[in-house]
Amino acid sequence: MSIEVYRDAYGVPHLRAADPAELAFAQGRVTARDRAWQLEVERHRAQGTTAAFLGAAEAGWDVFVRRARLADTARRCLARLEEHDPETADWVRAYVDGVNDGLAEGARRAPEFAATGLAAGRWEAWTPLAVWLSTHILFAGFPTKLWRERVATGLGEEWTELFAADGPATAGSNGWLVTGERTASGSALVAGDPHRFIEAPGVYQQIRLSCPRYDVVGLAVPGVPGLAHFGHTGHVAWAITNAMADYQDLYRERLRRAADGGVEAYGPDGWRPAAAHTETVEVSGGEPVTVEVVETARGPVVTGDGPEGTGAEWEGLSLRYVPRVTGLLGFEVLPRLLAARTVDEVDTALDGWVEPVNVVLAADTDGGLLHRVAGHVPVRDRANSLRPVPAWEPVHAWAAEPAPLPRAAVTDGYAVMANARGLAAPLGVEFAPPHRADRIAALLDGSAAWTPEATAAVHRDTDNRAAARLLAAVEAAGDLSPAAADVRERLLAWDRRMAADSLDAGLFAAVRGAVVRGLAGHEAFAGLRGPAPYPEVFQPWLYLGPRVGLALETLLVTGPVPAADVRRIVAGALEETGAGDPPAAWGATHRLAPWQALPDPDDDRWPELGGDHDCVLSTSSAPGYTDRGARASAARYVWDLADRERSGWIVPFGASGVAGDPHHEDQLPLWLRGDLAPVTTDWNRLTKEQG
Repeated sequence: MSIEVYRDAYGVPHLRAADPAELAFAQGRVTARDRAWQLEVERHRAQGTTAAFLGAAEAGWDVFVRRARLADTARRCLARLEEHDPETADWVRAYVDGVNDGLAEGARRAPEFAATGLAAGRWEAWTPLAVWLSTHILFAGFPTKLWRERVATGLGEEWTELFAADGPATAGSNGWLVTGERTASGSALVAGDPHRFIEAPGVYQQIRLSCPRYDVVGLAVPGVPGLAHFGHTGHVAWAITNAMADYQDLYRERLRRAADGGVEAYGPDGWRPAAAHTETVEVSGGEPVTVEVVETARGPVVTGDGPEGTGAEWEGLSLRYVPRVTGLLGFEVLPRLLAARTVDEVDTALDGWVEPVNVVLAADTDGGLLHRVAGHVPVRDRANSLRPVPAWEPVHAWAAEPAPLPRAAVTDGYAVMANARGLAAPLGVEFAPPHRADRIAALLDGSAAWTPEATAAVHRDTDNRAAARLLAAVEAAGDLSPAAADVRERLLAWDRRMAADSLDAGLFAAVRGAVVRGLAGHEAFAGLRGPAPYPEVFQPWLYLGPRVGLALETLLVTGPVPAADVRRIVAGALEETGAGDPPAAWGATHRLAPWQALPDPDDDRWPELGGDHDCVLSTSSAPGYTDRGARASAARYVWDLADRERSGWIVPFGASGVAGDPHHEDQLPLWLRGDLAPVTTDWNRLTKEQG
């Protein structure tokens, strides 16, 4: 092989090889050497075998993965890929061969293997597909349908969509395209940042892939070949945000034990056999868990086991998701994106995209522009998108063809995507509020000479437009004690920026938290308290307190809590805050809280954060319960179509997943400041790796 590995000043791998297959091998190998622990955690998560070395805390995830049949779906999708696109299947295999070639070396460098007793395993050709599935199976948030069901039964049918994300929202991602008419160079810029739960090592990997057919820089998902979401080929650049589409359904299943010991499910045609078998989840330090895996004509049953005994009946929930139904995962798109030179070629490639469903922006060096939705959204009854629906009613079946995908022209010199209702509105139910999108548009509208450096400043914006409704309630609060009145006066004079060193932002957060707790404790929500009867993996979607925090904008002006009680709760929050010690600056409590497979014993070492849920600098917490920021920018980028070397990128930690490596966390200071590391493409300015 003629593989060459170079590194830039931040340790980012730049790979050069003779052809795409050899380059895929190189990508797999360098990823295994840099991130062996991360890859093996992801492989085990995709197989449902993490509890075997991480302990009982991961058993719930493993049970869900087994029930949802993720590994089997990955094998099914690979078989379909081999049949219809063997060249891409071979390309995926080359990546897997590279992973297996580099894993042993990578494992020797990573101390977590010795700490857990885990030995480096072996990747199969279907493993990257399984990693993609496990990474995105909860991405569309189908457990939200369980929450709506809980609201309908515990609060009332009329309040089913009370907590809809247009009021509160879950943070998604930012993306924007500035056309040549608004840039200093006359060529387009594509920029943004994906918001995800922050993991250490990071969920995105900066990398360059170069062979005679193409030369691309971008952000890869470790364990998956190519550059699915963000890339710059030198001729065309693309980026995505979550379209907030709804493309997974939950069906209420009636199940029973058949006389032959099998399982039957009641569907539109009556009782029919369901596939059923048992699997065992091994648990380090605990008893193994036996899992009954049942699959009906709708999909795998993802809730609990049923009773024993012939004729015994029970109810469950089955999950219907596109790759399980179609055998398609869209991996054939990945090598086509790498070879694209125009937005038309990106557009054509994305016609085969499956999930997650994304809004895409792209631009090329010839002035071409693209703004579209990509993915597979089934056509079915609207009730499917709201709550679990009866499996036995034919109206809830999926149509044979997916929904048409919207696209739009880029006007006004820019386009913005930030998960708000807009281009993808026909495809979803809940979207982000317009705060981030409107703020980005307002900033972009302020200049006609954007540069990569100036564009990066948009990432740093901490203006909190979502604060307006609570501040209006604060202003309208009745008679207050002198201390509470002082709190009100400070808040009304605040510039509404969630800067890490801002005492007034810390004050706002303290009042907001008290209001959230007060609303969550109101008797109107009594029916939403207590445990929900669903597996633990779904519980984060079902807690009342965080839901109230996310829906605060809505609940301040509508809902079952009377307006007089809302005023009382807001006044009480001002009194509580005024009577206590003065809150610290926002960053003192709003600290980074990344997920790690092995918890960090020095959790307090993580730095202070600026921004907030609905700021462009989006850093999400659970107001009222914790200010720790678990969700933020998993990467930031600016792609310059005039000169790729003027582009910039950053990840929260570094290029290496190995603790103690010089590039393990060397990008963290830049990420915290909102700065970008340079994209270096001149081979003469890179350092060649020997051996």
